[in-house]
Amino acid sequence: MKTAILHYSVSPVIGGVEAVIQAQSDQFVKAGFQVTLLAGRGEKSNLPSGVDFIRVPEIDSMHPEILSSRQELNRGIIPKSFEELRERIYSTLKPLISEFDNLIVHNIMTKHFNLPLTAALFKLIKNDFSGNTLIWCHDLSWSSPNSKNKVFESYPWDLLKTPIDGVKYIGISNQQKMAIMDTFNLRANQVEVIGNGVDPEMLYALSAEGSVLIDRLNLLRAELIILMPVRITKAKNIEYALHLLSVLIKKIPETRLVITGPPDPHDQENLEYYEYLLDLSTSLGIQDQVIFIYRTNGSKEHGRILDFPVVADFYRIADILFFPSWREGFGMPILEAGLLGLPIVAANIPAVKELASKDVYQFSLEMKPEVLAEEIIGWLAGKPEYRLRVRTRQNFTWQALFWNKLYPLLQG
Repeated sequence: MKTAILHYSVSPVIGGVEAVIQAQSDQFVKAGFQVTLLAGRGEKSNLPSGVDFIRVPEIDSMHPEILSSRQELNRGIIPKSFEELRERIYSTLKPLISEFDNLIVHNIMTKHFNLPLTAALFKLIKNDFSGNTLIWCHDLSWSSPNSKNKVFESYPWDLLKTPIDGVKYIGISNQQKMAIMDTFNLRANQVEVIGNGVDPEMLYALSAEGSVLIDRLNLLRAELIILMPVRITKAKNIEYALHLLSVLIKKIPETRLVITGPPDPHDQENLEYYEYLLDLSTSLGIQDQVIFIYRTNGSKEHGRILDFPVVADFYRIADILFFPSWREGFGMPILEAGLLGLPIVAANIPAVKELASKDVYQFSLEMKPEVLAEEIIGWLAGKPEYRLRVRTRQNFTWQALFWNKLYPLLQG
């Protein structure tokens, strides 16, 4: 699948649309697809690795000829050079675009900044391009208070509100969808909504190792991430966490329990406890929901040992720190989670009471996991920040938007 993305400019030019294109093109590469950016300004060295770049100077909204043309067009005058410019751009783009299966056009078909380009693309998409075309509408001149006085009820300005058969129009919000439908006189099923996304790797400040591991484990698709940043010893009471997980997944199926630490390779009792936990997770039917980081490198004898910066990555993506220890000398994870604002559910042992007192959700180790699970679910229900966090990571990361929204449209 070969895709071309068109806009006036790309990075290092700074702008909202340029940032969207940077993220979209990165997702194409990560998914293993070929993607090429066509723009009038930009530098390949500033684009994600693997993204191709073709510069066509006349695509730039600030190209001298385009700028001169726009000054007249903004006053309702069609420049004498307009048709020549349009045909020159059309002749340049036609052989380039014919190489692609998909064409994604950002803002060019809805903004007045380069009408010769708009007219050239209108002709090309309507008459020559047989692949999938997505018209991405971040802004519309016809509905913008700042631009309405620069468009007029005749050619070429009317192209900015003339629909092209067979293409899909994209709005970045439901409000924008309504504006597109009104401007182009389209039905609801002719306009899709694909919002902008967030970059969790950047916002969570993930290490390179942590980012790869979290992506491989698909943790950002989880509805509830429970973290136990502990070594695998009997004192940590990990079996209680496994029983709790087996109950939670009945109400929150996409729950994940992450245990970051290893067993002691020199302590036979520890190794036997680790094997017991693996067997218990299988017997409880939660082997796919519990993640022992130690075993994620595929070696039973030489497991994965995380450096603390990677453990910190898991703190930042987790929803709950779970701390059911029978005993602790100090309880450092309580302070680490507290510094990061991570909600804590902990056994009411002396170390927890001393460090956190009333600032964590404490439970008795005599409490049945079934009861604690119900309490945790009710506790989370009262946390709107948790609900927004989950909805964002499941639906509004660039990766989620690519696979859930954009990719299906490119399949026809």
